[in-house]
Amino acid sequence: MQFKLYTDVHEFYNDTYDVLMRHEAQNLISLGNIIIGHEGKDKTDWRDPVNWLMVTISDGKGIQLTAIMTPPHNITLYATDNIINPEAINCLIEGLSDREIPGVITEKTLAEFFAKEYTLRKGITFKTTMSQRIYELTAVNPDIQKVGIVRLLDEKDIHFFPYWAEAFYAAGSYGKTEMSIPQDADPYLYRIASKKLYILEDNGIPVSMAGYTREMQTAIGVAFVYTPPYERRKGYATSIVAQISQLALDKGFTKCVLYTDLANPTSNSIYQNLGYMPICDSLQLKFE
Repeated sequence: MQFKLYTDVHEFYNDTYDVLMRHEAQNLISLGNIIIGHEGKDKTDWRDPVNWLMVTISDGKGIQLTAIMTPPHNITLYATDNIINPEAINCLIEGLSDREIPGVITEKTLAEFFAKEYTLRKGITFKTTMSQRIYELTAVNPDIQKVGIVRLLDEKDIHFFPYWAEAFYAAGSYGKTEMSIPQDADPYLYRIASKKLYILEDNGIPVSMAGYTREMQTAIGVAFVYTPPYERRKGYATSIVAQISQLALDKGFTKCVLYTDLANPTSNSIYQNLGYMPICDSLQLKFE
C-alpha cells in the first residue's frame, strides 16, 4: 500500500474526483470540499486548502482509500466502492501517526472500523456524537401541500437570522435547548451574502428557514432546516424543504442530498414523505 500526502489541492482533486463520484450523495462532504478547494473562490476560515490534510492510499489496482480533513473538522473517509480494505486503513493510520485527528465522519461501517483501529493504536477512546442517515431526492412528491412563500435570506433579516442560526447549531444535538448569543454580525452577514439560505414567510412573517450547502456536478446539499419551536407542527419545514428542493431540480441539479439525525424521528419522516430516499447511514465519532 502506498500512502500519499498531498499539498496541492488541484492534484488531490484530479486524483480523487472520479473515485468519489462513484457514490456522489454519500461523498457530499468530501466532494464539496475538494470542489471548494479546486475552484479557490472562497478561502475564508477553514476553506483555505493550505491547512487541509489530503491523503490517498493506493495499491496496484488504484486508490483504495481517500481521506480529507479541513481543520477543525473531523476527518472524512471513503473506501473505494465501499469495500473496506484493512491494510489500507492501517496504512492510513500509520501515516497519520504525527497528526491530531479530533474524530471521523463517514459511512457507518467505515467510521466504526477506522475509529476502533485508530483509538486502539493511540490508546484513546471514541464516542458517537451523532448517528445520521443520508438521503437523496430526485423528484419532489407532487402531493405535498406547500404553504407560505419562499424567498432568499437578505440583510434586512439580520435582526433575527443570527438567533435562528445559533438555535439551529445548538439543535445539532437533538433535544438541546441551550444556544450561544450572537455577538458579531460578520459571520451571519457572510451567510446572507452566500445567497444559499432561504426563508419561508406566512402572511409576511418569517416562520422557517432552509438552504443549500455544497454543490457538486449533479447534486446539491440541503441543510440549515430550522423552524422556531413556537411555529412547529404547522407544515412549515415540509413546505420550505419541498420548495427549495424543487428549485434546485429546476436549476439543473439531478438530485438533492441531506443528512438527518436519527435521534429525530420527526425530521426523518418528513423528508421521506417529500420523496427523499435513504442512501446509507453515517456516523460522527469523537476521539478522546
